Amino acid sequence: MQRLGVDVSRETEERLEVLVQTLERWQKAINLISGKTLRDVWTRHILDSAQIVPLFPAQIRSLTDLGSGGGFPGLVVAALRPDLDITLIDSDARKGAYLGEAARQMGLAKEPRIVIGRIEAVPAAKADIVTARALAPLGQLLHWAAPHRNDPAICLFHKGKGWQGELTEAGQDWDIEDQLFPSVTDRAAVLLRLDAYRAKDLRDR
Repeated sequence: MQRLGVDVSRETEERLEVLVQTLERWQKAINLISGKTLRDVWTRHILDSAQIVPLFPAQIRSLTDLGSGGGFPGLVVAALRPDLDITLIDSDARKGAYLGEAARQMGLAKEPRIVIGRIEAVPAAKADIVTARALAPLGQLLHWAAPHRNDPAICLFHKGKGWQGELTEAGQDWDIEDQLFPSVTDRAAVLLRLDAYRAKDLRDR
């Protein structure tokens, strides 16, 4: 994380350790992450989430994480950026309970707002940044993210192998201004930063 330019104080490290401990307890009852990645949680989930933080614009105040699940990247960002107002959205009530418990155990100065419901049905959680990790194809993410964005706002999405195809397919329906950053945890993956996008007019197709 230090090589990425992410400042991790001892206090922040302790909060991340509590997140991992809480995840390990809850994983026994509900499927929060793939079981085979649990042994490598610090790289596959903590570092993978943290690597988006250096891509944040300087003057941001809020972040909404779609499909927060195990708290990645939302709770990791909450630990690293305690100044932000963070909203975590997930449709699974059990995962919502876990997110709330993990946030409380972490002792965050500013606890995230937990919203349980389908992304397209919950009230718009307007934010300066919208994130999502391993959630849905890019075209669907753009549709879901649109009402949750401030104007202006950016989206930061983790995308695995096959991201080129997703970008091409989404480009059929959306005008996209994108920047690609290589993932430090997966050579086949990228971090996709969208500074602006809009649905194409039917006449443009």
